[in-house]
Amino acid sequence: MSSPYSLLIRGANIILPNGESMVGDVLTRDRQIVEVAPQISTTAPTTEIDAQGLTLLPGVIDPQVHFREPGLEYKEDLFTASCACAKGGVTSFLEMPNTRPLTTTQQALDDKLQRAASKCVVNYGFFIGATPENLPDLLLATPTPGIKVFMGSMHGQLLMDQEEALDAIFARGDRLIAVHAEDQARINQRRQEFAGIHDPAVHSQIQDNQAALLATQLALKLSRKYQRRLHILHMSTAEEAELLRQDKPSWVTAEVTPQHLVLNTSAYDTIGTLAQMNPPLRSPHDNEVLWQALRDGVIDFIATDHAPHTLAEKAQEYPNTPSGMPGVETSLPVMLTAAQEGRCTVSQVVNWMSHAVAVAYGIPNKGAIAPGYDADLVLVDLNTYHPVRREELLTKCGWSPFEGWNLTGWPVTTIVSGEIVYDQGKVNTQVRGRALSFI
Repeated sequence: MSSPYSLLIRGANIILPNGESMVGDVLTRDRQIVEVAPQISTTAPTTEIDAQGLTLLPGVIDPQVHFREPGLEYKEDLFTASCACAKGGVTSFLEMPNTRPLTTTQQALDDKLQRAASKCVVNYGFFIGATPENLPDLLLATPTPGIKVFMGSMHGQLLMDQEEALDAIFARGDRLIAVHAEDQARINQRRQEFAGIHDPAVHSQIQDNQAALLATQLALKLSRKYQRRLHILHMSTAEEAELLRQDKPSWVTAEVTPQHLVLNTSAYDTIGTLAQMNPPLRSPHDNEVLWQALRDGVIDFIATDHAPHTLAEKAQEYPNTPSGMPGVETSLPVMLTAAQEGRCTVSQVVNWMSHAVAVAYGIPNKGAIAPGYDADLVLVDLNTYHPVRREELLTKCGWSPFEGWNLTGWPVTTIVSGEIVYDQGKVNTQVRGRALSFI
């Protein structure tokens, strides 16, 4: 905006950077937080929000989403997805390269950035995808949070399942490498063993815990060989968590999705192919080990892996059904409901969904409520429960694996760069987010 825009949030329960909470006020001006205090008075023209009874958190940074544009806009697009983000309290996202065309060149990255600038109501960043042939692009493309490597669960150019090709990427440069860690050779073998079975529950047996462990072991081996910054995406198994617990280099981070914490293979009985994702849902034992690893800091933060498909696509017979589920609208309420149930604390959720993500990806001035930080904020109601309803979702795919779940911590107001982008059920579609920077 051409003139400074001021916002005063009054009487909120503020989650502070040290994890403690304080009832007080937050003043923002011209995109940034300028004051946090028990009571703030100002004579400047200011929009005020009465936040009594609500909790103020830093906006969520979702570091792994698939928003389908360009090429697959019938499932989702940058506008619909960013509106869903605003409704879910997600003020920034990092999007993956498996669009059409693939994001494997500077030109493709620039195209996505231009699209996002014209239509995203929240902040954005885009990974560049690794292929066996695009090493120069991986070294030079900018701005990007890192290199996405599909070690498995992929086909075509983005499949990087040969150690020699992976070694070449780890050996050059210092940019973060984020891996989808599943062993494609094992998956291929298991597909043959389970061929002809149409029960979607077999998906978790085909892409089993061992397939995930083998790939994570290889990624860690290469990371240690070159002391290369590695991030393990959507960790799903107890075996991987225990591997990291025993030996986690200081330059390695890992994430887990809400669905791998609160859903397991029993979901196939209730929602069928809507529960199908990569890596697959696991056992209740895996749920518990992942929770403990997250609480202990073995796993660093949360990502949704928002990967929408249409209900018509999901209605096909397995294995013709695509893997993936939406998540940006429900991730914060799912995690805050877990906090209310005693699985974690609200301040831990803030760390896992905001602060730790900003630190891991070098995103400056994000992830905390303090003067000098960007005014990306979300007010949530921890006193009211509301069910996930299909007809209320803003994601274009129009469904959720959590449909019918009664959740708390729903965003009431979401603020991006000091502007109200979502309030009381409505998105301000005139707001535009900004491209994230990475240091």
